[in-house]
Amino acid sequence: MKNFILSFSILFGILFFGGLEMQSAFAENTDTENVYLAQADHGNADQATLHGESLAETGEEDHHTAPIWLVIPFVALLLMIATGPLFYEHFWHKNYPKIAIGFALLVVFYYLFVLGNVHAPVHAMAEYIQFIALLASLYIASGGILIEIDKKATPFANVSLLIIGALIANLIGTTGASMLLIRPFIRLNKGNIQAYHIIFFIFMVSNIGGSLTPIGDPPLFLGFLKGIPFFWTLEHNWPAWIFALIALAVAFYFIDKKFGRANDDSELEETTYSNKLSLIGMKNFGWLFIIICSVFLDPNVIEGVPAIVYDGQKFSYIREIIMLSVAFLSYRFADQRAIKGNEFNFEPIREVAFIFVGIFGTMMPALELVGDFAKSPDGAAMITHNTLYWGTGILSGFLDNAPTYLNFLAAAMASKGASIGNIEEVRQFAADGYHDSAFELMAISIASVFFGAMTYIGNGPNFMVKSIAEQNGIKMPSFFGYIIRFSLPILLPLLILVWLVFFAFVEV
Repeated sequence: MKNFILSFSILFGILFFGGLEMQSAFAENTDTENVYLAQADHGNADQATLHGESLAETGEEDHHTAPIWLVIPFVALLLMIATGPLFYEHFWHKNYPKIAIGFALLVVFYYLFVLGNVHAPVHAMAEYIQFIALLASLYIASGGILIEIDKKATPFANVSLLIIGALIANLIGTTGASMLLIRPFIRLNKGNIQAYHIIFFIFMVSNIGGSLTPIGDPPLFLGFLKGIPFFWTLEHNWPAWIFALIALAVAFYFIDKKFGRANDDSELEETTYSNKLSLIGMKNFGWLFIIICSVFLDPNVIEGVPAIVYDGQKFSYIREIIMLSVAFLSYRFADQRAIKGNEFNFEPIREVAFIFVGIFGTMMPALELVGDFAKSPDGAAMITHNTLYWGTGILSGFLDNAPTYLNFLAAAMASKGASIGNIEEVRQFAADGYHDSAFELMAISIASVFFGAMTYIGNGPNFMVKSIAEQNGIKMPSFFGYIIRFSLPILLPLLILVWLVFFAFVEV
Protein backbone atom coordinates (compact mmCIF):
# COMPACT_ATOMS: atom_id res chain seq x y z
CA MET A 1 0.00 0.00 0.00
CA LYS A 2 3.04 2.31 0.19
CA ASN A 3 2.74 3.34 -3.46
CA PHE A 4 -0.89 4.28 -2.95
CA ILE A 5 -0.15 6.32 0.20
CA LEU A 6 2.69 8.16 -1.55
CA SER A 7 0.63 8.92 -4.66
CA PHE A 8 -2.35 10.04 -2.61
CA SER A 9 -0.11 12.33 -0.52
CA ILE A 10 1.20 13.97 -3.69
CA LEU A 11 -2.33 14.48 -5.01
CA PHE A 12 -3.46 15.89 -1.66
CA GLY A 13 -0.51 18.28 -1.58
CA ILE A 14 -1.29 19.57 -5.06
CA LEU A 15 -4.91 20.18 -4.11
CA PHE A 16 -4.02 21.78 -0.78
CA PHE A 17 -1.30 24.18 -1.90
CA GLY A 18 -3.01 24.84 -5.23
CA GLY A 19 -6.16 25.55 -3.24
CA LEU A 20 -4.38 28.09 -1.03
CA GLU A 21 -3.05 29.90 -4.09
CA MET A 22 -6.38 29.95 -5.87
CA GLN A 23 -8.30 30.93 -2.74
CA SER A 24 -6.00 33.91 -2.43
CA ALA A 25 -6.82 34.87 -6.01
CA PHE A 26 -10.51 34.41 -5.34
CA ALA A 27 -10.25 36.64 -2.29
CA GLU A 28 -8.65 39.39 -4.39
CA ASN A 29 -11.37 39.08 -7.02
CA THR A 30 -14.04 39.20 -4.34
CA ASP A 31 -12.53 42.32 -2.78
CA THR A 32 -12.46 43.99 -6.20
CA GLU A 33 -16.09 43.14 -6.89
CA ASN A 34 -17.08 44.42 -3.44
CA VAL A 35 -15.52 47.78 -4.31
CA TYR A 36 -17.62 48.01 -7.45
CA LEU A 37 -20.75 47.01 -5.56
CA ALA A 38 -20.01 49.70 -3.01
CA GLN A 39 -19.56 52.20 -5.81
CA ALA A 40 -22.90 51.22 -7.25
CA ASP A 41 -24.56 51.69 -3.86
CA HIS A 42 -23.19 55.25 -3.69
CA GLY A 43 -24.45 56.20 -7.11
CA ASN A 44 -21.43 55.29 -9.19
CA ALA A 45 -23.48 52.76 -11.12
CA ASP A 46 -21.75 53.56 -14.40
CA GLN A 47 -18.41 52.27 -13.15
CA ALA A 48 -20.02 49.11 -11.81
CA THR A 49 -21.82 48.58 -15.11
CA LEU A 50 -18.60 49.00 -17.06
CA HIS A 51 -16.95 46.44 -14.79
CA GLY A 52 -19.79 44.02 -15.42
CA GLU A 53 -19.49 44.50 -19.17
CA SER A 54 -15.76 43.88 -18.92
CA LEU A 55 -16.42 40.62 -17.10
CA ALA A 56 -18.86 39.52 -19.75
CA GLU A 57 -16.45 40.38 -22.56
CA THR A 58 -13.55 38.49 -21.02
CA GLY A 59 -15.71 35.49 -20.27
CA GLU A 60 -14.90 35.38 -16.57
CA GLU A 61 -18.47 34.44 -15.78
CA ASP A 62 -17.80 31.08 -17.43
CA HIS A 63 -14.35 30.83 -15.88
CA HIS A 64 -15.16 27.69 -13.91
CA THR A 65 -16.97 25.70 -16.60
CA ALA A 66 -15.15 22.66 -17.96
CA PRO A 67 -14.89 22.35 -21.76
CA ILE A 68 -16.45 19.31 -23.40
CA TRP A 69 -13.11 17.91 -24.53
CA LEU A 70 -12.00 17.56 -20.90
CA VAL A 71 -14.08 14.36 -20.67
CA ILE A 72 -11.46 12.68 -22.92
CA PRO A 73 -9.24 11.54 -19.98
CA PHE A 74 -12.27 9.95 -18.34
CA VAL A 75 -13.28 8.14 -21.53
CA ALA A 76 -9.67 7.07 -22.14
CA LEU A 77 -9.41 5.67 -18.61
CA LEU A 78 -12.65 3.70 -19.05
CA LEU A 79 -11.38 2.27 -22.34
CA MET A 80 -8.10 1.23 -20.74
CA ILE A 81 -9.94 -0.39 -17.82
CA ALA A 82 -11.99 -2.28 -20.40
CA THR A 83 -9.21 -3.29 -22.78
CA GLY A 84 -6.12 -3.47 -20.54
CA PRO A 85 -6.73 -6.86 -18.89
CA LEU A 86 -7.78 -8.27 -22.26
CA PHE A 87 -5.18 -7.04 -24.77
CA TYR A 88 -2.14 -5.86 -22.79
CA GLU A 89 -2.53 -7.58 -19.45
CA HIS A 90 1.09 -7.47 -18.26
CA PHE A 91 1.50 -3.76 -19.03
CA TRP A 92 -1.87 -2.91 -17.46
CA HIS A 93 -1.36 -4.78 -14.19
CA LYS A 94 2.08 -3.28 -13.80
CA ASN A 95 1.17 0.32 -14.67
CA TYR A 96 -2.53 0.88 -13.90
CA PRO A 97 -1.75 2.90 -10.71
CA LYS A 98 0.42 5.34 -12.69
CA ILE A 99 -2.15 5.54 -15.50
CA ALA A 100 -5.09 6.22 -13.15
CA ILE A 101 -3.21 8.86 -11.14
CA GLY A 102 -1.78 10.43 -14.30
CA PHE A 103 -5.22 10.93 -15.87
CA ALA A 104 -6.58 12.26 -12.56
CA LEU A 105 -3.74 14.78 -12.18
CA LEU A 106 -4.21 15.95 -15.76
CA VAL A 107 -7.82 16.91 -15.07
CA VAL A 108 -7.09 18.28 -11.59
CA PHE A 109 -4.28 20.48 -12.95
CA TYR A 110 -6.63 21.88 -15.59
CA TYR A 111 -9.26 22.69 -12.99
CA LEU A 112 -6.77 24.32 -10.63
CA PHE A 113 -4.48 26.26 -12.94
CA VAL A 114 -6.55 26.87 -16.10
CA LEU A 115 -10.14 27.09 -14.89
CA GLY A 116 -9.16 28.44 -11.49
CA ASN A 117 -11.68 26.05 -9.97
CA VAL A 118 -10.54 24.70 -6.62
CA HIS A 119 -13.94 23.66 -5.38
CA ALA A 120 -14.61 20.74 -7.75
CA PRO A 121 -11.27 18.95 -7.07
CA VAL A 122 -11.58 19.48 -3.31
CA HIS A 123 -15.14 18.12 -3.31
CA ALA A 124 -14.02 15.16 -5.44
CA MET A 125 -11.15 14.49 -3.05
CA ALA A 126 -13.47 14.64 -0.02
CA GLU A 127 -15.90 12.22 -1.69
CA TYR A 128 -13.04 9.88 -2.58
CA ILE A 129 -11.72 9.85 1.00
CA GLN A 130 -15.22 9.01 2.29
CA PHE A 131 -15.56 6.33 -0.38
CA ILE A 132 -12.22 4.59 0.16
CA ALA A 133 -12.31 4.83 3.98
CA LEU A 134 -15.64 2.99 4.05
CA LEU A 135 -14.63 0.37 1.47
CA ALA A 136 -11.20 -0.27 2.98
CA SER A 137 -12.47 -0.61 6.55
CA LEU A 138 -15.30 -2.97 5.55
CA TYR A 139 -12.98 -5.02 3.36
CA ILE A 140 -10.30 -5.43 6.02
CA ALA A 141 -12.68 -6.04 8.94
CA SER A 142 -14.68 -8.65 7.03
CA GLY A 143 -11.44 -10.34 5.92
CA GLY A 144 -10.95 -11.42 9.52
CA ILE A 145 -14.20 -13.41 9.57
CA LEU A 146 -14.08 -16.95 8.20
CA ILE A 147 -17.46 -18.47 7.38
CA GLU A 148 -17.48 -22.19 6.54
CA ILE A 149 -20.63 -23.78 5.10
CA ASP A 150 -20.53 -27.58 4.98
CA LYS A 151 -23.39 -28.05 2.55
CA LYS A 152 -23.87 -29.31 -0.99
CA ALA A 153 -23.88 -26.52 -3.57
CA THR A 154 -27.36 -27.00 -4.97
CA PRO A 155 -29.15 -24.27 -6.92
CA PHE A 156 -31.49 -23.79 -3.97
CA ALA A 157 -28.57 -23.42 -1.50
CA ASN A 158 -26.92 -20.87 -3.78
CA VAL A 159 -30.13 -18.87 -4.23
CA SER A 160 -30.68 -18.91 -0.46
CA LEU A 161 -27.21 -17.49 0.18
CA LEU A 162 -27.73 -14.77 -2.44
CA ILE A 163 -31.05 -13.75 -0.87
CA ILE A 164 -29.50 -13.71 2.61
CA GLY A 165 -26.67 -11.55 1.24
CA ALA A 166 -29.20 -9.14 -0.28
CA LEU A 167 -30.94 -8.80 3.10
CA ILE A 168 -27.67 -8.33 5.00
CA ALA A 169 -26.60 -5.64 2.51
CA ASN A 170 -29.21 -3.32 4.02
CA LEU A 171 -27.62 -3.69 7.46
CA ILE A 172 -23.89 -3.56 6.71
CA GLY A 173 -23.92 -2.14 3.20
CA THR A 174 -23.35 -3.80 -0.15
CA THR A 175 -19.60 -3.58 0.44
CA GLY A 176 -19.80 -5.24 3.87
CA ALA A 177 -22.14 -7.99 2.67
CA SER A 178 -20.04 -8.62 -0.44
CA MET A 179 -16.77 -8.90 1.46
CA LEU A 180 -18.35 -11.04 4.18
CA LEU A 181 -20.03 -13.56 1.85
CA ILE A 182 -18.10 -13.74 -1.43
CA ARG A 183 -15.46 -16.12 -0.06
CA PRO A 184 -18.01 -18.46 1.62
CA PHE A 185 -20.01 -18.39 -1.64
CA ILE A 186 -16.90 -19.42 -3.60
CA ARG A 187 -16.02 -22.14 -1.08
CA LEU A 188 -19.60 -23.46 -1.08
CA ASN A 189 -19.28 -23.97 -4.85
CA LYS A 190 -15.73 -25.33 -4.87
CA GLY A 191 -15.30 -27.56 -7.89
CA ASN A 192 -18.39 -25.95 -9.38
CA ILE A 193 -17.75 -22.21 -9.33
CA GLN A 194 -18.18 -20.45 -12.66
CA ALA A 195 -18.27 -16.82 -13.80
CA TYR A 196 -22.07 -16.62 -13.73
CA HIS A 197 -22.04 -17.40 -9.98
CA ILE A 198 -19.92 -14.31 -9.37
CA ILE A 199 -21.92 -12.11 -11.76
CA PHE A 200 -25.23 -12.93 -10.07
CA PHE A 201 -23.55 -12.29 -6.71
CA ILE A 202 -22.61 -8.82 -8.00
CA PHE A 203 -26.16 -8.26 -9.29
CA MET A 204 -27.97 -9.34 -6.13
CA VAL A 205 -25.64 -8.77 -3.17
CA SER A 206 -23.23 -6.05 -4.33
CA ASN A 207 -25.92 -3.82 -5.83
CA ILE A 208 -29.68 -4.42 -5.93
CA GLY A 209 -29.77 -5.96 -2.46
CA GLY A 210 -28.85 -2.68 -0.73
CA SER A 211 -31.87 -0.69 -1.91
CA LEU A 212 -33.86 -0.51 1.32
CA THR A 213 -31.78 1.60 3.72
CA PRO A 214 -29.30 4.48 3.44
CA ILE A 215 -26.66 2.10 4.85
CA GLY A 216 -27.27 -0.24 1.92
CA ASP A 217 -25.64 1.68 -0.93
CA PRO A 218 -23.54 4.88 -1.13
CA PRO A 219 -26.05 6.90 -3.25
CA LEU A 220 -28.81 6.34 -0.71
CA PHE A 221 -26.47 7.27 2.13
CA LEU A 222 -25.60 10.56 0.42
CA GLY A 223 -29.32 11.25 0.04
CA PHE A 224 -29.77 10.62 3.77
CA LEU A 225 -26.99 13.10 4.55
CA LYS A 226 -28.74 15.69 2.37
CA GLY A 227 -31.97 15.34 4.35
CA ILE A 228 -33.97 12.36 3.02
CA PRO A 229 -35.54 10.50 5.99
CA PHE A 230 -33.88 7.23 6.99
CA PHE A 231 -36.91 5.00 6.36
CA TRP A 232 -37.93 6.72 3.10
CA THR A 233 -36.06 4.17 0.97
CA LEU A 234 -37.68 1.22 2.75
CA GLU A 235 -41.14 2.73 2.29
CA HIS A 236 -40.75 3.51 -1.41
CA ASN A 237 -38.23 1.02 -2.81
CA TRP A 238 -39.38 -2.33 -1.39
CA PRO A 239 -41.81 -3.30 -4.23
CA ALA A 240 -39.14 -2.86 -6.93
CA TRP A 241 -36.54 -4.52 -4.64
CA ILE A 242 -38.68 -7.65 -4.18
CA PHE A 243 -39.61 -7.75 -7.87
CA ALA A 244 -35.98 -7.52 -9.04
CA LEU A 245 -34.58 -10.02 -6.53
CA ILE A 246 -37.28 -12.62 -7.24
CA ALA A 247 -36.67 -12.28 -10.99
CA LEU A 248 -32.89 -12.66 -10.59
CA ALA A 249 -33.28 -15.54 -8.10
CA VAL A 250 -35.52 -17.45 -10.52
CA ALA A 251 -33.16 -16.77 -13.44
CA PHE A 252 -30.13 -17.89 -11.40
CA TYR A 253 -31.90 -21.04 -10.17
CA PHE A 254 -32.60 -22.31 -13.69
CA ILE A 255 -29.18 -21.26 -15.03
CA ASP A 256 -27.46 -23.02 -12.12
CA LYS A 257 -29.67 -26.07 -12.54
CA LYS A 258 -28.72 -26.30 -16.21
CA PHE A 259 -25.03 -25.36 -16.13
CA GLY A 260 -23.91 -26.06 -12.56
CA ARG A 261 -21.36 -28.88 -12.54
CA ALA A 262 -22.41 -29.83 -9.00
CA ASN A 263 -25.58 -31.26 -10.50
CA ASP A 264 -23.71 -33.53 -12.87
CA ASP A 265 -25.02 -37.09 -12.33
CA SER A 266 -21.72 -38.50 -13.57
CA GLU A 267 -20.10 -37.57 -10.25
CA LEU A 268 -18.74 -40.88 -8.93
CA GLU A 269 -18.12 -40.01 -5.30
CA GLU A 270 -20.93 -39.31 -2.88
CA THR A 271 -19.81 -36.72 -0.37
CA THR A 272 -21.42 -36.54 3.06
CA TYR A 273 -22.31 -33.06 4.31
CA SER A 274 -23.06 -32.03 7.90
CA ASN A 275 -25.12 -28.98 6.78
CA LYS A 276 -23.43 -26.97 9.53
CA LEU A 277 -22.16 -23.41 9.50
CA SER A 278 -19.03 -22.43 11.44
CA LEU A 279 -17.60 -19.00 12.21
CA ILE A 280 -14.03 -18.02 13.08
CA GLY A 281 -13.17 -14.42 13.98
CA MET A 282 -16.46 -13.46 15.65
CA LYS A 283 -14.85 -10.42 17.29
CA ASN A 284 -14.57 -8.77 13.88
CA PHE A 285 -18.34 -8.41 13.84
CA GLY A 286 -17.72 -5.88 16.61
CA TRP A 287 -15.38 -3.96 14.32
CA LEU A 288 -18.03 -4.02 11.58
CA PHE A 289 -20.56 -2.65 14.07
CA ILE A 290 -18.23 0.25 14.92
CA ILE A 291 -17.82 1.04 11.21
CA ILE A 292 -21.59 1.09 10.61
CA CYS A 293 -22.17 3.29 13.67
CA SER A 294 -19.45 5.71 12.57
CA VAL A 295 -21.24 6.17 9.24
CA PHE A 296 -23.76 8.40 11.04
CA LEU A 297 -21.12 10.69 12.55
CA ASP A 298 -21.78 13.37 9.97
CA PRO A 299 -21.75 17.07 10.92
CA ASN A 300 -24.59 17.74 8.47
CA VAL A 301 -26.85 15.37 10.42
CA ILE A 302 -25.59 15.57 14.03
CA GLU A 303 -24.74 18.93 15.53
CA GLY A 304 -21.42 19.16 17.33
CA VAL A 305 -19.55 16.59 15.25
CA PRO A 306 -16.11 18.07 14.43
CA ALA A 307 -15.85 19.07 10.79
CA ILE A 308 -13.80 20.89 8.20
CA VAL A 309 -15.88 23.78 6.81
CA TYR A 310 -15.16 24.50 3.16
CA ASP A 311 -17.19 26.33 0.53
CA GLY A 312 -20.11 26.60 2.94
CA GLN A 313 -20.22 22.83 3.55
CA LYS A 314 -19.17 20.68 6.48
CA PHE A 315 -16.89 17.72 5.77
CA SER A 316 -16.46 15.00 8.36
CA TYR A 317 -13.01 13.75 9.29
CA ILE A 318 -13.74 12.01 12.61
CA ARG A 319 -15.77 9.35 10.77
CA GLU A 320 -12.94 8.60 8.34
CA ILE A 321 -10.34 8.53 11.15
CA ILE A 322 -12.49 5.99 13.02
CA MET A 323 -12.94 3.85 9.89
CA LEU A 324 -9.25 3.79 9.01
CA SER A 325 -8.32 3.12 12.65
CA VAL A 326 -10.75 0.20 12.70
CA ALA A 327 -9.19 -1.08 9.47
CA PHE A 328 -5.76 -1.14 11.13
CA LEU A 329 -6.91 -2.56 14.47
CA SER A 330 -9.20 -5.21 12.98
CA TYR A 331 -6.31 -6.52 10.88
CA ARG A 332 -3.75 -6.20 13.69
CA PHE A 333 -5.84 -8.21 16.15
CA ALA A 334 -7.64 -10.52 13.71
CA ASP A 335 -7.77 -14.28 14.24
CA GLN A 336 -4.94 -15.55 12.04
CA ARG A 337 -6.89 -18.72 11.25
CA ALA A 338 -9.52 -16.54 9.58
CA ILE A 339 -6.91 -14.49 7.71
CA LYS A 340 -5.22 -17.63 6.37
CA GLY A 341 -8.50 -19.42 5.69
CA ASN A 342 -9.71 -16.46 3.61
CA GLU A 343 -6.31 -16.17 1.90
CA PHE A 344 -6.64 -12.50 2.75
CA ASN A 345 -4.42 -9.92 1.04
CA PHE A 346 -4.62 -6.23 0.15
CA GLU A 347 -4.53 -6.51 -3.65
CA PRO A 348 -8.33 -6.15 -4.25
CA ILE A 349 -8.63 -2.95 -2.18
CA ARG A 350 -5.37 -1.65 -3.65
CA GLU A 351 -6.78 -2.08 -7.17
CA VAL A 352 -10.04 -0.37 -6.23
CA ALA A 353 -8.17 2.49 -4.52
CA PHE A 354 -6.05 3.28 -7.57
CA ILE A 355 -8.75 2.78 -10.19
CA PHE A 356 -11.19 5.02 -8.34
CA VAL A 357 -8.57 7.73 -7.80
CA GLY A 358 -8.61 7.96 -11.58
CA ILE A 359 -12.40 7.75 -11.84
CA PHE A 360 -13.10 10.38 -9.17
CA GLY A 361 -10.42 12.67 -10.59
CA THR A 362 -11.47 12.45 -14.23
CA MET A 363 -15.27 12.23 -14.00
CA MET A 364 -15.66 15.81 -12.71
CA PRO A 365 -16.16 17.33 -16.20
CA ALA A 366 -18.66 14.62 -17.20
CA LEU A 367 -20.77 15.14 -14.08
CA GLU A 368 -20.54 18.91 -14.45
CA LEU A 369 -21.72 18.85 -18.06
CA VAL A 370 -24.61 16.53 -17.21
CA GLY A 371 -25.60 18.66 -14.23
CA ASP A 372 -25.41 21.92 -16.19
CA PHE A 373 -27.60 20.53 -18.97
CA ALA A 374 -30.16 19.13 -16.55
CA LYS A 375 -30.44 22.49 -14.80
CA SER A 376 -30.73 24.46 -18.07
CA PRO A 377 -34.19 25.43 -19.37
CA ASP A 378 -34.01 22.78 -22.11
CA GLY A 379 -32.81 20.13 -19.68
CA ALA A 380 -35.34 21.02 -16.97
CA ALA A 381 -38.15 20.74 -19.51
CA MET A 382 -37.08 17.16 -20.20
CA ILE A 383 -37.08 16.08 -16.54
CA THR A 384 -39.72 13.45 -15.78
CA HIS A 385 -39.66 10.30 -13.69
CA ASN A 386 -38.93 8.35 -16.89
CA THR A 387 -35.97 10.45 -18.02
CA LEU A 388 -34.62 10.51 -14.47
CA TYR A 389 -34.80 6.71 -14.30
CA TRP A 390 -32.93 6.15 -17.55
CA GLY A 391 -30.58 9.12 -17.23
CA THR A 392 -29.53 8.31 -13.66
CA GLY A 393 -29.37 4.61 -14.48
CA ILE A 394 -27.26 4.69 -17.63
CA LEU A 395 -24.72 7.09 -16.14
CA SER A 396 -24.62 5.15 -12.85
CA GLY A 397 -23.39 2.17 -14.83
CA PHE A 398 -20.37 4.04 -16.18
CA LEU A 399 -19.78 6.75 -13.59
CA ASP A 400 -19.71 6.08 -9.88
CA ASN A 401 -23.38 5.89 -8.90
CA ALA A 402 -23.09 8.06 -5.75
CA PRO A 403 -22.18 11.42 -7.38
CA THR A 404 -24.49 10.57 -10.31
CA TYR A 405 -27.36 10.24 -7.83
CA LEU A 406 -26.58 13.65 -6.31
CA ASN A 407 -26.33 15.36 -9.70
CA PHE A 408 -29.70 14.09 -10.87
CA LEU A 409 -31.34 14.82 -7.52
CA ALA A 410 -29.99 18.38 -7.69
CA ALA A 411 -31.28 18.73 -11.26
CA ALA A 412 -34.73 17.36 -10.37
CA MET A 413 -35.00 19.74 -7.42
CA ALA A 414 -33.76 22.71 -9.45
CA SER A 415 -36.44 22.05 -12.08
CA LYS A 416 -39.02 22.64 -9.31
CA GLY A 417 -37.34 25.69 -7.87
CA ALA A 418 -35.80 23.86 -4.91
CA SER A 419 -32.16 23.46 -3.84
CA ILE A 420 -30.33 20.31 -2.78
CA GLY A 421 -28.29 22.50 -0.42
CA ASN A 422 -31.40 23.29 1.67
CA ILE A 423 -32.11 20.37 3.99
CA GLU A 424 -35.74 21.42 4.56
CA GLU A 425 -36.40 21.59 0.82
CA VAL A 426 -34.84 18.13 0.41
CA ARG A 427 -37.21 16.79 3.07
CA GLN A 428 -40.17 18.43 1.34
CA PHE A 429 -39.05 16.95 -1.97
CA ALA A 430 -38.94 13.47 -0.42
CA ALA A 431 -42.36 14.03 1.20
CA ASP A 432 -43.89 14.90 -2.20
CA GLY A 433 -43.99 18.58 -1.25
CA TYR A 434 -43.48 19.43 -4.91
CA HIS A 435 -45.54 18.01 -7.75
CA ASP A 436 -44.49 14.37 -8.35
CA SER A 437 -41.26 14.92 -6.40
CA ALA A 438 -41.35 11.73 -4.28
CA PHE A 439 -41.96 9.66 -7.40
CA GLU A 440 -39.02 11.33 -9.16
CA LEU A 441 -36.83 10.63 -6.13
CA MET A 442 -37.91 7.00 -6.25
CA ALA A 443 -36.85 6.80 -9.91
CA ILE A 444 -33.45 8.31 -9.10
CA SER A 445 -32.91 6.05 -6.07
CA ILE A 446 -33.84 2.77 -7.74
CA ALA A 447 -31.96 3.55 -10.95
CA SER A 448 -28.72 4.57 -9.21
CA VAL A 449 -28.63 1.34 -7.18
CA PHE A 450 -29.94 -1.14 -9.77
CA PHE A 451 -27.90 0.17 -12.73
CA GLY A 452 -24.73 0.17 -10.61
CA ALA A 453 -24.53 -3.53 -11.49
CA MET A 454 -24.28 -2.86 -15.24
CA THR A 455 -20.45 -2.67 -15.25
CA TYR A 456 -17.51 -3.45 -12.99
CA ILE A 457 -17.13 0.26 -12.15
CA GLY A 458 -20.78 1.11 -11.46
CA ASN A 459 -20.35 0.43 -7.73
CA GLY A 460 -17.28 0.02 -5.54
CA PRO A 461 -17.82 -3.62 -4.42
CA ASN A 462 -18.08 -4.86 -8.02
CA PHE A 463 -14.37 -4.49 -8.66
CA MET A 464 -13.39 -6.04 -5.33
CA VAL A 465 -15.63 -9.09 -5.88
CA LYS A 466 -14.12 -9.53 -9.35
CA SER A 467 -10.58 -9.27 -7.95
CA ILE A 468 -11.24 -11.79 -5.15
CA ALA A 469 -12.81 -14.21 -7.65
CA GLU A 470 -9.79 -13.97 -9.95
CA GLN A 471 -7.43 -14.58 -7.03
CA ASN A 472 -9.37 -17.79 -6.40
CA GLY A 473 -8.67 -18.93 -9.96
CA ILE A 474 -12.07 -18.05 -11.45
CA LYS A 475 -11.83 -16.78 -15.01
CA MET A 476 -13.93 -13.61 -15.04
CA PRO A 477 -15.19 -11.88 -18.19
CA SER A 478 -13.50 -8.71 -19.38
CA PHE A 479 -15.12 -5.28 -18.98
CA PHE A 480 -16.92 -5.64 -22.32
CA GLY A 481 -17.49 -9.36 -21.79
CA TYR A 482 -19.32 -8.60 -18.54
CA ILE A 483 -21.63 -6.18 -20.37
CA ILE A 484 -22.20 -8.28 -23.50
CA ARG A 485 -22.55 -11.72 -21.87
CA PHE A 486 -24.41 -10.78 -18.70
CA SER A 487 -25.57 -7.17 -18.34
CA LEU A 488 -27.28 -6.84 -21.72
CA PRO A 489 -29.02 -10.25 -21.94
CA ILE A 490 -29.89 -10.64 -18.23
CA LEU A 491 -29.81 -7.36 -16.31
CA LEU A 492 -31.04 -4.93 -18.98
CA PRO A 493 -34.32 -6.83 -19.64
CA LEU A 494 -34.94 -6.81 -15.89
CA LEU A 495 -34.30 -3.05 -15.71
CA ILE A 496 -36.72 -2.53 -18.59
CA LEU A 497 -39.31 -4.65 -16.75
CA VAL A 498 -38.82 -2.59 -13.58
CA TRP A 499 -39.41 0.56 -15.63
CA LEU A 500 -42.52 -0.86 -17.31
CA VAL A 501 -44.04 -2.12 -14.06
CA PHE A 502 -43.24 0.80 -11.77
CA PHE A 503 -42.73 3.90 -13.94
CA ALA A 504 -43.63 3.76 -17.64
CA PHE A 505 -47.41 3.79 -17.40
CA VAL A 506 -47.80 5.93 -14.29
CA GLU A 507 -49.59 9.18 -15.10
CA VAL A 508 -48.64 12.23 -13.08
